[in-house]
Amino acid sequence: MRHSMELRIATITDAAAIIAFDHVAALEPARVRLIHDQIKSSACYVAVIDANVVAYAVLNYKFYDNGWIEMLYVHPQFRRQGIGSALIRHLINECRTPKLFTSTNQSNVPMQQLLATLEFDRSGFIENLDESDPELVYFKRLRDNAT
Repeated sequence: MRHSMELRIATITDAAAIIAFDHVAALEPARVRLIHDQIKSSACYVAVIDANVVAYAVLNYKFYDNGWIEMLYVHPQFRRQGIGSALIRHLINECRTPKLFTSTNQSNVPMQQLLATLEFDRSGFIENLDESDPELVYFKRLRDNAT
């Protein structure tokens, strides 16, 4: 049975739920700080099903003043159900700049497939962030600069 999903800006009360399913947050205090900081700056968005936060994403403008999806994380039990896709589509609509960028590791094939489905184009790669796993940068033009 498909339940309705709400996409909205995260509130500080969502932090505990996000931290509970983000496996990196369990290991890295810096990730917990990132989650709190992004929520406080209204850059964190969540997908909610049946009053449970099941995914989150961060949209900011730190990448050369362009829209930048810094993070997308779907609860493992809710993956491959269209939630990540819905969240990125929401960020595309929310983005205030004509260009939107994101990145993922070369090893993260599901994210690469998701970005291809949403018509993001490869824009290059960055070596040496993660050992032997280049970061692939993606780009989507949302509108012409003239508009």
